[in-house]
Amino acid sequence: MLDTEFLTILGLGLVLGLRHALDTDHLAAVSTMLAQRPSLRASGMIGFSWGLGHTLVLLLVGAVVLVLRVPIPEPFALAAEFGVGMMLVFLGGMLAVRLIRERWHVHAHDHDGAQHVHLHSHALVEDHGHGHWWRNSIRPFCIGMAHGLAGSAALLLLVLSSARSVSEGLTYIAVFGLGSIIGMVLVGMVVSLPVLWSLNLGRPVFLALQGLASLGSVAVGLTMMYHIGFGSQLF
Repeated sequence: MLDTEFLTILGLGLVLGLRHALDTDHLAAVSTMLAQRPSLRASGMIGFSWGLGHTLVLLLVGAVVLVLRVPIPEPFALAAEFGVGMMLVFLGGMLAVRLIRERWHVHAHDHDGAQHVHLHSHALVEDHGHGHWWRNSIRPFCIGMAHGLAGSAALLLLVLSSARSVSEGLTYIAVFGLGSIIGMVLVGMVVSLPVLWSLNLGRPVFLALQGLASLGSVAVGLTMMYHIGFGSQLF
C-alpha cells in the first residue's frame, strides 16, 4: 500500500507536470503547429501527442538512469537543449517559408493588352482537405520526444535523489508525464483560441498571427542557443 509521503510526492509531480507545460520553449514549439491547424480538436490532439512523446522519452531515459543510478552527463543535457533551440528556429523558419511561398506570391496577368503584376494569395481559397489524425500527430509526437530528452536531466536528478526504488521513480515520472499531457492539451486549446478568433477578423489578421508565431519560435530558439553557447542560465 502506498504511504502518505509518496502520495504527496506523486501529487507534487502531477502539479509540476502541469506547470511544465507552460515553459517558454514548449509554448513556442506548439504555437507554430497550432497556427497552421486552427481548430480545438486539432489543438487538443497536438497537445496530447506532444505530451505523449515527452512522457515516453522521460520513461525510457528514466529507466536507464534509475537502474544504473547515474545522472545524465551535463554536456549531453546542454547539447539536447541546444538541439531544441535549433528545432525551434527550424519550426519558425519553416512556417515563415510556408507563409511566403504558399500564402502570398507575385502573380502576373494580361489585362486590355497590358501585363500587370500584383500580389496574390491562394489562402483565400478554402481548403477542405482533411489529413489522417495519426499523420498529423507524428510531428508533435517527435517534437515532444525532443523536449523530453532536453528536459530530462533536471527531472531525473530530482528522482534519483528522492526515489527509494526503480518502481517509485518510474511511477513519479509517469505521473509527472500525465500532468504534462493534461497541461499541454489545455494549453493547446487555450492558445488556439486567438487563432480561431483571428479567422473571424479576416485572412490578413490570421496571416499576421501566423507570422508572430513564426517570429516567436525563432526568437526563443535563438535565445536558448545564445544562452547555452555563452554558458548563461536559460530563462
